[in-house]
Amino acid sequence: METSTVRTDAWVWAVRLFSSRAAATAACKGGHVHVNGHRAKPAQPLRVGDRVEATTPGGPRVVVVTRLIAKRVGAPVAAGCFTDHSPPPPPKAERPIAPRRDPGAGRPTKRDRRAIDRLRGR
Repeated sequence: METSTVRTDAWVWAVRLFSSRAAATAACKGGHVHVNGHRAKPAQPLRVGDRVEATTPGGPRVVVVTRLIAKRVGAPVAAGCFTDHSPPPPPKAERPIAPRRDPGAGRPTKRDRRAIDRLRGR
């Protein structure tokens, strides 16, 4: 179903930026979706060529609309409805391995707790 405009919340849900329509609507109402640099309301009409910036649970996404759909479709079809300009995800920070206590060793002693605090930088 292709039309000249589609609701913003319906489109971001249909192309799988959000897992549910309610989540897409809540994101629009909460200011987490911007269209062409402006905060988008859920019912704002979306057109081909619009730039959509969404803060999703998986990180920020920046996409350009290439095709309008109002109903949720399969992932391969949904991927063809936008051009992704999202920044690459940041590299995972190298974390020191936390010391493991032996099973059944009981609670950490005061000395152990202080060592753990020093390791965590507190």
